[in-house]
Formats: sequence, C-alpha cells, structure tokens
Amino acid sequence: YLGFNMGSDFDSQIVVKINAVDLVRAETTLGRWSGDSIAMGTNTDPYQAAEGKYRLTKGIIEVLVERNNPFSILTKSPLVLRDLDLIGEASRRAAVRVDFSIPTLDEEIWRRTEPGTAHPRKRMDAVARFNQAGVKSSVMMAPLIPGISDRPEQIAAVRNAAKEAGAETCHQVRLHLRGVRGHFLEWLSNDSPELRPKYERLYPERRPRSKVTRRNSDNSQLALEL
Repeated sequence: YLGFNMGSDFDSQIVVKINAVDLVRAETTLGRWSGDSIAMGTNTDPYQAAEGKYRLTKGIIEVLVERNNPFSILTKSPLVLRDLDLIGEASRRAAVRVDFSIPTLDEEIWRRTEPGTAHPRKRMDAVARFNQAGVKSSVMMAPLIPGISDRPEQIAAVRNAAKEAGAETCHQVRLHLRGVRGHFLEWLSNDSPELRPKYERLYPERRPRSKVTRRNSDNSQLALEL
C-alpha cells in the first residue's frame, strides 16, 4: 500500500503510527465500542524493534486495561516480556492471551529463514514465562516451509518444547505465497535451488482474474470476476 517492494524496503523501512494510542482511546469509549476482543499481531508484529523506542503497543494495552477489554497478541519477539506485569493485570480483568510464532527450533534453519528475529529458544522461554504468570500462551508454527522446516522430527521438536513450556496449543500453519510468490522463489533460488521445481508445482502462478458479463432477467448487465 505504500509502494514498498517485497524485499529490501520492508527490511529497511518502517512506518510508525505515533497517534495509535490516542486513536484506540477514542475508538473504545463507552457507547462507541462494544467491547469485542482486539487481536494484535495478525498483520504486523506489535513488538518490532521500534516498539522499544515508541512504546505504542504498551500504551494500547494500558488503554485496554482501563477499559477491561479482552485482547490477544501474536508476536515473534520476547520484548513483550517487558509488559508482562501489565498484561498479567489485563488477564485478571478480561480474556487475554499472548501467543508466539515459533516455526522451528533448528538454529541453522532459523538463521536462514528468520533473519533479524529473536532466537526461537528465547521465544519458547517467553511462552513459559507467560504461562507461569497465569497468562494463556500458545505456539503457532508459522510458516512450515516444505522441504526445509516441515520434517516430522522438526515439528516434533517444537511440539515437545511447547508442551514443556505449558503451551495450551501448538498450531501448524503451512507456508502460503499469496502476493509474495516471485520474491520467495528468488530467495529459494539462492538458498535451496534444488527445491524450486517442487515449489513451482506446489505453488503454481495464479492467472489474472477475467471478467464475464451476464444479463439479468431485467436485461441489466452483471459483471462477475472469475
């Protein structure tokens, strides 16, 4: 939406919504908000490195604590532990959970596929810390990358560690390439070129949608995208 490319731009640029806390406070006022649970981390990680400076996620949580509003967090960062006491208070007022994306515990694969993220063992330790504090925390194995991180023994290693950490659940999410197929295949050609033919079969290129025009009974036209 901002004209960023799929590779270097997202690695080097970030847009910070510095008024986010004020907007959340305004939108969740009594009579304007029904109190539905708010999910953070479904589009972008709320605990990226910039959060250490701007503290916007912490400010949002403070508002939700004031409102007794339920929420969930999905992150790859143990930076969320900074707010453990605050989130613990929130969990005593409403339904709250903090889940972690941990697709692999293999250090070599982690370095190849998740550069710039916290070590997966630190994330698993954070799962244990939250559960020990009485805040529900689970593991999401996302994404499982065919031929790289989806072998049965790799999955079992994450599942066993999640169980030891007290995780309620451990979900598996297979890799999807909607919108990023070309970028991913370019990465794969450098990392594991022998897998590219397999991926081209598993993830065929989608053809552009075409429009078909039909006539209704009143002779008006109805355009359908296929």
